[in-house]
Amino acid sequence: MNQDLSIVTLVLNASLVVQLVIAGLMLTSLASWTVIFTKLFGLRTLRRNNDDFEREFWSGKNLNELYNAAGTKPRTAPMERLFASGMREFMKLRERRLEAGSLLDGARRAMRASLQRELDMIEGNVGFLASVGSVSPYVGLFGTVWGIMHAFVGLASVQQVTLATVAPGIAEALVATAIGLFAAIPAVVAYNRFARDIDRIAIQLETFIEEFSNILQRNAGGPAVTQAH
Repeated sequence: MNQDLSIVTLVLNASLVVQLVIAGLMLTSLASWTVIFTKLFGLRTLRRNNDDFEREFWSGKNLNELYNAAGTKPRTAPMERLFASGMREFMKLRERRLEAGSLLDGARRAMRASLQRELDMIEGNVGFLASVGSVSPYVGLFGTVWGIMHAFVGLASVQQVTLATVAPGIAEALVATAIGLFAAIPAVVAYNRFARDIDRIAIQLETFIEEFSNILQRNAGGPAVTQAH
């Protein structure tokens, strides 16, 4: 006798626990893909905005003009916000006529604090992908083990056990593991990709802090902050 062993049929005939496991994994996979696409386009936009500001910064434009422009933009790049926080603190301390070392230390601390806030926002939801990648296979395995147990309990009342009677129960149980891997593999791949991208962004921002600190150091003893040279 031919039996319909399609995925849909197997899921519909599975036990309630296995169906709940599969439903949970499918919802988790959907949420994971939402995070993946959101983070993918978000990081791409972030890198482009950082590159645009960095080109503008090193074009020789007056730093006071850059600072004033940063305050009028509705959305700015992380690098631009680091620049603004450093300039803001530098000018506040300069008005108090502190020595050059204090000016530089204050601006650097402000930029470091801003860097940490930026990295916290950039890394948002990336941890979710790590959790999905590590937990989903075990959740799927739980569904498989439960499904196999349910299948063997059902075989206890069968007089003659054949491959045709065992196969559907085992197959529907294994679907849970397959869906668990389906949810986990893209999440792990995306997490590793985003972790590398975020590390590169962090290095870019830290390099900018050092370079901008050198500029502030050269301007600490002068009457005003001028250009990024």
